[in-house]
Amino acid sequence: MKANTIALVIISLFCVACSTKVSTPSNLRNSIFPTVQGTNLDKQPITLPDHYRGKTTLVLVGYTQKAQFDIDRWILGALQADVKAEIVEVPTIAGMMPQMVQSFIDNGMRSGIPKSDWASVVTVYEDAPKVIAALGNERPQSAYAVLINREGRIVWTSNIGYSAAQILDLKKVAASLE
Repeated sequence: MKANTIALVIISLFCVACSTKVSTPSNLRNSIFPTVQGTNLDKQPITLPDHYRGKTTLVLVGYTQKAQFDIDRWILGALQADVKAEIVEVPTIAGMMPQMVQSFIDNGMRSGIPKSDWASVVTVYEDAPKVIAALGNERPQSAYAVLINREGRIVWTSNIGYSAAQILDLKKVAASLE
């Protein structure tokens, strides 16, 4: 295992150990996705959800490195099912320690992600508490899959882990937005 991967794992564990669990609100539908600042792996600043206005977008939020497996399954499932939505991966890492080493963390991600995908990975550090407050973080090992409409409103969510039934439901909801 590479040294930067080991460091990323340690930092991720530190973040989880220091974070407070926030329950997922019972009904997120029709609320606006929180406005947060991030940077994609191409080093471009991105404001969510504003950057994706006018597009149906599947936002895959991950709070820990363990969530990456689930995020990868959501991406593969959405692509295979031809879900009509732009897909953005949003590693959301709370705490002062990650903010201090965010370039190290981002460089670690760049080393494992093809350059052609860097624009669709938006890391959120400073505004991570806003995402956690809005979506909750009670299942950090799972991706938080959030479909937002063209206006940035949440129309579908899941935080229970990927499943074929959920991807079919997501596809149906996304198709209804066309």
